[in-house]
Amino acid sequence: MQHIISGVKALYPRLNSTYRFDQEDYKSVKCDPKDEGAAYEMSFNLTGEQCKELNTICMQAYKNAAALETSKRKWPEQPLSLPYKRDDAKQGDWIGKAKLKGAYSGEATNPPRQVDASRKKLPDGFELTSGSTVNIAVTVVPYNTGTINGVSLRLRAVQVLELAEKQESEDPFTEVAGGYSGGAAQINGVEQDPFGLPPAQPAQSNDLEDEIPF
Repeated sequence: MQHIISGVKALYPRLNSTYRFDQEDYKSVKCDPKDEGAAYEMSFNLTGEQCKELNTICMQAYKNAAALETSKRKWPEQPLSLPYKRDDAKQGDWIGKAKLKGAYSGEATNPPRQVDASRKKLPDGFELTSGSTVNIAVTVVPYNTGTINGVSLRLRAVQVLELAEKQESEDPFTEVAGGYSGGAAQINGVEQDPFGLPPAQPAQSNDLEDEIPF
């Protein structure tokens, strides 16, 4: 079942490459599409109304799959897992997640298509930023392995409506007086001009002040 989730805020999108979770670094890292666990993925926030609509679609897809099941495998009446959860950080009411595996049956998948508001394809390697307003096209996929069951969202495409500025990581440190300076090189505490000129001398009188700002 195809569905478009409209007007949501992107959270932690990883669409410019496949990523996998690195246990040693305890974070997602870029990887080859055929690596174990490789995927394109993104989360997004949902209002209560948006989540209600998505829940209706997911439950219908699950019931349809259960009704079509031809094997003897029993589908529980309610799915065990759904592709959204309550937002404890309060960036919205709920947080959803969609992903696309880097490869299926050993064949690398094409990255999710990314387009702008006028449906023009964005360049390869385009980095969607967290906080951007987007429409997300997904395939709603019910599953039942016999051990686990639920509904997932397979990511197909993203339309960028408003692109948020890239957020820099917060600096957790305070200034340390007399410590290393990453600016111009210093000798005995005096900054050295990288072009070999002598250090600038302080102005001797205000009639020599230069108002040029560079």
